[in-house]
Amino acid sequence: MRGIPWRTVVRDTLLIVAGSIVFAIGVDVFEVPYGLAAGGVTGLAMVFSAIAGTFGVTLPVGLQTIVMNTLLMILVVRSGSRGYVARTVAGIVACGFFTDALVPFLPVVGDEGDLLLCALWGGVITGLGLGLVFRTGGNTGGTDIVAQVLSRGTGLPVGTSVIIVDGLIIALSATVFSVEQALYAAVAMFISGKVIDAVVDGPRTSRAAYIISRSYLEIEGAIHSELDRGCTELFARGAWSREERPVLFCVLSRSETVRLKQIVAERDPDAIVFISEVHEAFGEGFRQIRG
Repeated sequence: MRGIPWRTVVRDTLLIVAGSIVFAIGVDVFEVPYGLAAGGVTGLAMVFSAIAGTFGVTLPVGLQTIVMNTLLMILVVRSGSRGYVARTVAGIVACGFFTDALVPFLPVVGDEGDLLLCALWGGVITGLGLGLVFRTGGNTGGTDIVAQVLSRGTGLPVGTSVIIVDGLIIALSATVFSVEQALYAAVAMFISGKVIDAVVDGPRTSRAAYIISRSYLEIEGAIHSELDRGCTELFARGAWSREERPVLFCVLSRSETVRLKQIVAERDPDAIVFISEVHEAFGEGFRQIRG
């Protein structure tokens, strides 16, 4: 962690602790009491805990996640920077600790007929907690590590590998709990993933516009003067016409895209315009980038 400003260390520590507490609340209140093993190491720990319970053995979910994640970290500890490893270890320990420590203090919400409600809120709250941890640049271990190893060994995309690993855990949970609970667990896992993306990427989505036009100079000038936005010329050549012409590229806010289309339509109705979504934009005219 040498060389990292102390303010960053304090901020990351607070985010990891806060995120771990929120995650633990989601797991303890909405998932564990109802057998919603929503993938990941936590879901696998829930399955083992339920199996051990049938033999009268108490197997804490949080403690299991710390042990399993410690073993998994051996696979990747050499591939990350010291800062990444430190944040990930902190996330693993904090999530596991609070998952067990908060159990006596948290209520059980709903009943067995409210599985959908528990899946929805469990996914939202656990996703919020994990998203806060991920914003530090760290991780909480889990099946992402297994998926990365599987991806390297099979050539499958990492995203597909994550779905396969988590899907197997949910399928395993169906043999211990029920098929209905497994299906609701899949809903919770899907929602959690979406919330994580929203927390990590942030709500401030921007738009990237690509403009191909013979009147590119007029459009470029209007973008500068009317929108007060910078514009970049990407030189391109038509594959059929072999004609060289700049492609204008600019990043705008969501509201500015409407005015951009008006600017282009006024100067060249035949222009080709592509607009795509950008999750985050940093630099002059946007937010300041921070480590």
